[in-house]
Amino acid sequence: MSQQTMKLLRECTPVFNILRDENRQEILMLLFDEGQMSVNQIADRLTLSRPAISHHLKHLLDAKVVTVQKSATVRYYNLSLEHSIVMLKRLIQSLESDQHNIAKN
Repeated sequence: MSQQTMKLLRECTPVFNILRDENRQEILMLLFDEGQMSVNQIADRLTLSRPAISHHLKHLLDAKVVTVQKSATVRYYNLSLEHSIVMLKRLIQSLESDQHNIAKN
């Protein structure tokens, strides 16, 4: 693999790490289906505790797959995949370029 591809792969690693956890997958699917939700609303729908949900949401925020908006004392979380999609597309394009270069040789 090219150095560019390896750099992009390292940049995408947080997204891959987020997606491998089933609890985070459930939270992401719930946000996809329901839209904006608070921790309490998520807790009402899943079997996880509020602290566990908050923990997972922090990781999702760090990986930039969710955003948060505060309204009074409540924080509302939204699915936000734009950044991840752009990064993953760049990785795929780089891999395709590497593959094309291998085929030429």
